[in-house]
Amino acid sequence: MNITVIGAGYVGLVAACCLADSGNRVVCVEADDDKLALLGQGKAPIREEGIDQMLDRCLQKGSLSFQQRIPRPVASELAVVAVGTPSLPDGATDLSSIHQVVRGLRDSTDGKLTLLMKSTVPPGTGLRLMRRYLDGTDISYVSNPEFLREGQAVKDWYHPSRIVIGTNDAEAGDMVSGLYEGIDAPKLVTSITSAETIKYAANAFLATKISFINEIANLCEAVGARVDDVSRGIGLDPRIGPDFLNAGLGYGGSCFPKDTRALNLSALSNGYDFRLLKSTIEVNGKQAIMAVRKMNSLLNGLDGRDIALLGLSFKPDTDDIRESPALNIASLLCEHDVKLRVYDPVAMANARQLLPEEVIMAPDLYTATEGAQGVILATEWSEFFKADWARIRKSMSAPCVILDGRNALSQEKIEALGFRYAGTGR
Repeated sequence: MNITVIGAGYVGLVAACCLADSGNRVVCVEADDDKLALLGQGKAPIREEGIDQMLDRCLQKGSLSFQQRIPRPVASELAVVAVGTPSLPDGATDLSSIHQVVRGLRDSTDGKLTLLMKSTVPPGTGLRLMRRYLDGTDISYVSNPEFLREGQAVKDWYHPSRIVIGTNDAEAGDMVSGLYEGIDAPKLVTSITSAETIKYAANAFLATKISFINEIANLCEAVGARVDDVSRGIGLDPRIGPDFLNAGLGYGGSCFPKDTRALNLSALSNGYDFRLLKSTIEVNGKQAIMAVRKMNSLLNGLDGRDIALLGLSFKPDTDDIRESPALNIASLLCEHDVKLRVYDPVAMANARQLLPEEVIMAPDLYTATEGAQGVILATEWSEFFKADWARIRKSMSAPCVILDGRNALSQEKIEALGFRYAGTGR
């Protein structure tokens, strides 16, 4: 099949590479000059397991190519829209790129085309786009939300938990279903608006689990319980499950923060007060503040202190820093007279432009922690697990505090080395 993919970000590039690697002929459209230059050299502008090898393979085969603008005319049966939908200041979803792309596809298409929406858009968006741009055309609209985890997106493409197809056109739905031929996963065919809502509801539910266990962690600290055991105890219940029950600094990334805000605003716009979701957002927003307050207490004041912040990406195995709790923590620490050094295995370049200018970018873990009085572990990179913490302890200055924001380290081993350890709910 001839396919056009618009957008070469975390979703679009993975979709383009996987579709091209599966035997389709794919043209990927990317407007950003810097990204396009990298892609032309066979280099992925994102960090994603397996994407570099797949990109090189598809370019060598000639099944994948890149260009800056939507082809005129669009010589594809299918156009996949995978452009960004960031948050506006009021929490609403910025759909300007979506409108631009849908309008561009309409103006560039003479014949029959199926428009597959991979970008996350609020419930009801698809129907509004169809009425505004596609009425009277031969373009069919299908909502096919993505459920890819950053760092494991290629694996998730071929081994998804489910495939959701929202359409009012059976023929277009069958075409999209054919993209996943040979992939063993439940398929749910539903309405366009239901498919859009499934994406938001899934992210909102997972975000709620994270905020819930963080509230339980705060309770554990108050009553003297241990959240690790509580998480395991409730996670063994098959109705609950163990995933997303790790207490810590809260959620970040490109999906959960913006999608919870957008769903909350969508509910309000439709006359519904989604109080549970509001609480989820509120709890998550407090986690970075609570971490800084805890470090302030552990060091008996922050002014004049030397602190190392380990991890800047919102989770390990990605260079994505969007909505990362670590960035909030860094900004809050810089409101005090703190000497702050930061280190992340892959996200340093992305973070530099968003961090206060006084933050010191350390070249490695040991430089970051040398002379520090306190360390905050904000992202659970495997490099930090494998670190020589005895060496770090010797290079630090008293009182040698570690605030484990992800409960990733062994409290017993760290304390045995002479650190003062604090986790979340421990």
